[in-house]
Amino acid sequence: MDDNAVDFALIAWREEGVWQVEALTPRSSESLDAILMALRHQPGDGGSLALVSVAEEFFLIVRALGAEPKVLLSDELAAIDWPLAAQALMLLGIEQPDDDEQDDDGEPAGDLSILADLGVSAVELELLCEDLELYPDEALATIATRIGFGDKYSVATATFD
Repeated sequence: MDDNAVDFALIAWREEGVWQVEALTPRSSESLDAILMALRHQPGDGGSLALVSVAEEFFLIVRALGAEPKVLLSDELAAIDWPLAAQALMLLGIEQPDDDEQDDDGEPAGDLSILADLGVSAVELELLCEDLELYPDEALATIATRIGFGDKYSVATATFD
């Protein structure tokens, strides 16, 4: 298993009310610290977001707004196999799940209201995280569209195909 099997990692921020979206380099998406560093370089109006899809297994949303970053991991069980997910749980102060929990259905971990002020409620995010039929890129596309940068998301993710 590739420790950094990132399908894609994007950063989004608003400048003067207009969404900007860029792909993160592989180096900028290899760890949570690297993602946070990239986010802090684009403070934008209302902070900046990172949308990360890993191995078609889970997604991570990181938001830099204020002193403490906000994080949402779509499936806490991803931390068993994926270092990036384990780093997210560590930042959240959540104990990593045991291997024997791997057969359970994972639950999201972190701040489900991370995007509430942008129009995506905690309930909507929870439903997207728990929908086992959705791939991470599909869930993130839904989120990007709801927030208002769906077209730019599509263009940016196309560079990863």
